[in-house]
Amino acid sequence: MLTLRSAKKCGTADYGWLKARYSFSFGHYFDPALMGFSYLQVLNQESLAPGSSFQPRSFPKIDVLNIILQGEAEYRSSDGQISRAGAGDALLLSANDNSIYQESNPCQQHALLRLQLWLNACPQQTAPPVQHRSLAPDKQWVLIASPEGSDGSLQLRQNIWVHQLNYRQGESLPFRLQGTHCYLQSVSGELSLQGSKQSLSMACGDGALINDESEIYISAVSDGKLLIIDCLEEAQAA
Repeated sequence: MLTLRSAKKCGTADYGWLKARYSFSFGHYFDPALMGFSYLQVLNQESLAPGSSFQPRSFPKIDVLNIILQGEAEYRSSDGQISRAGAGDALLLSANDNSIYQESNPCQQHALLRLQLWLNACPQQTAPPVQHRSLAPDKQWVLIASPEGSDGSLQLRQNIWVHQLNYRQGESLPFRLQGTHCYLQSVSGELSLQGSKQSLSMACGDGALINDESEIYISAVSDGKLLIIDCLEEAQAA
């Protein structure tokens, strides 16, 4: 089943120093039908004004994946570590319960624009506290993060695979899912999706919730970029 999550219906915020769009319930925006999707708890697109900072916060049992679209982001941990990521980079925070991070835009001239995903983490799994990689802009498929950190991807503490697809107008591409739940986020461009019984169209900023599909087909209406969050949930014991 394919369900469109239109950008026009997402939650929004405008505090001057911060402008945001929320795909799921977050902060002041609450929708009981959209409290995350599978292991994906939060997907925010946020623009942080030059020189601005978020309040320090902790992320217990959460992997925080940041994909920088424009500008530069800085992350300071409570133990004094500083990490930076720029446009075209991904940075993953795998915090323990005692870690506190502050996110800032260190640039005084330009806004920071990034996507941030909060992904449920298995507390029994371990991973480096901060991981950073560049996302090759010339590659069609990029595995950003995965449970094993395969193919140079960032290592997640859950059965989640996060892909970036850079597509060209007119291309038609199959994607086989690892599990039964998958979320797609259009970063730019327009495309159409075809499942086993349904199809839908996505514009820039739209999302799609995918349930109980083994394979989908992605047809590009224009050049663009797509984020794919593929979740393999463990079967519950009877």
